[in-house]
Amino acid sequence: MRRNVIVRAALSAAALIATAAAPSPKLLVERTPATAPALLVLGSPHLGNPDRDLADPDVPDVLTPDRQKQIEQVVDALARFRPTHIAIEWEVSKQDTLDKAYADYLAGRRAARADEIDQIAFRLGKKLGLKRIDAADWFKEPPGKDSDYDFQAWAKQHGEQARLDAITGRLKALSKAETAAMRCTDVASWYDRVNTPAFRAKDNRAYFDTTLLGDISANPGATWVGDWHARNLKIFANLVRIAKRPDDRVLVLFGAGHGFLLDRFARDSGAFRVVDTMRYLPKGRRLNKAGC
Repeated sequence: MRRNVIVRAALSAAALIATAAAPSPKLLVERTPATAPALLVLGSPHLGNPDRDLADPDVPDVLTPDRQKQIEQVVDALARFRPTHIAIEWEVSKQDTLDKAYADYLAGRRAARADEIDQIAFRLGKKLGLKRIDAADWFKEPPGKDSDYDFQAWAKQHGEQARLDAITGRLKALSKAETAAMRCTDVASWYDRVNTPAFRAKDNRAYFDTTLLGDISANPGATWVGDWHARNLKIFANLVRIAKRPDDRVLVLFGAGHGFLLDRFARDSGAFRVVDTMRYLPKGRRLNKAGC
């Protein structure tokens, strides 16, 4: 009896090992939770203040000693996810330049820069001993003419300046509020704030106002939002290509605006087992600073 139990246990273990070693099914619709890699979607403020988004808060200097300690706490918490891949907002066709940047970082030839790639992705990769960080972005010119996407020009020419002003005014107000909040809270709070389901849903909801900047003959607002969705679908496809095995664990680090769509595409497709991001973030705190 005992021998049969041992044999059955050994066969079960062998089956689990075989499943983990085998690639995921080719078609996403054939994947099950047992054959889908794990995915953690981590939205991030752009720590280096690149000034490339419509909503663009003024991020405090993350290279100060206090902020560096706070970042280390975030990285320590994320390490509990044990990712086998870290995929970042870096054009996928430029993987070679990413490989060099990461190799230089590991060798001490590259001073850590004030952006989420160096501060979060590279630091976490080094901590976990990962030999590579994966580029996952698609950031090229979309098809068509610039005017096809220029909802701002369309609004000015078609009497919709008030709607455009309301959209941009809301974004400026959000940026101002976020700037104040970031100054008075630690880095963990920054990530806590932008990765809740409520924040992601509200952030995504705002795009629908932009789709109204157009009419039946031309709709640059909807075209622009459509390209935003297309970019995120291409990022999603890159993530599927990165995670080839059921036992892969992918941490994807992109600007917070990508969080809703990447999470939704990963869940709706069945391509991944999407984990709760908040489980892997430390609890934030308010700072005792003058003016806070």
